[in-house]
Amino acid sequence: RTGWGRLMKLAILQTALHWELADENRQHIAQELKGLEPVDLVILPEMFTTGFSMRAPALAETMTGPTLEWMQALAQDAQAVLCGSVIMTSERGYTNRLLWVSPLGDVQYYDKRHLFRMAQEHQHYSAGQEKLVTSLAGFNCCPLICYDLRFPVFSRNLGKAVDVLVYVANWPAKRAAHWRALLQARAIENQCYVVGVNRLGIDGNTVAYQGDSMVVDFQGEIIADAFDRDGLHYAKLDLAALNDYRAAFPAWMDQDGFTLDL
Repeated sequence: RTGWGRLMKLAILQTALHWELADENRQHIAQELKGLEPVDLVILPEMFTTGFSMRAPALAETMTGPTLEWMQALAQDAQAVLCGSVIMTSERGYTNRLLWVSPLGDVQYYDKRHLFRMAQEHQHYSAGQEKLVTSLAGFNCCPLICYDLRFPVFSRNLGKAVDVLVYVANWPAKRAAHWRALLQARAIENQCYVVGVNRLGIDGNTVAYQGDSMVVDFQGEIIADAFDRDGLHYAKLDLAALNDYRAAFPAWMDQDGFTLDL
């Protein structure tokens, strides 16, 4: 959407999910999005069709499956990019795959790199090897998934390559303090906007989620906070303000060089 100039308007959907019931979740999310304002980007939580399930053989979809087609239709209707992660089959086996779907139906994806071993995710899914950086409304966006948030090296913004880090999550309420602190830390150290999108409710493993979806600016200031409220939440990101801050406080120029061993 080019009308925003140097602004990006985004919408976060923070909501409860039906455990392992893809049809019900697609219907529920479509209903939640009916009142959507004009935006550039709509962000759904991690594994939004199922909740954080390890039953990949029973629940995995393909890149020609119903959820991707549904996302393409919604993105077209909203004239916005739609993203969120889904259990998918791939050439490497099952993956926790974030789908980035344009209004034209174009699809990019990122497979979760850091698999949450405390829930045995690493035993059921294959880890991704490459980050996705994609342009939207003049911003370079890097979408990542949940546990990735704990790993600053993988999230590191080398130079000024990324303007917005997006984390989709099923992050439990009992570690909410970690979630909030790490989102702010990633924004400060990377001198970029950070968006964290989490779910509500209790899943099939009796894990409770309290939301706390947030948008954080490049100085670590929270500019949108969903707390525990169900529904759509909005924020606008200002690219000129980000670039002005980077120019006035160019800490990015003194960062350590490194290569990732993936």
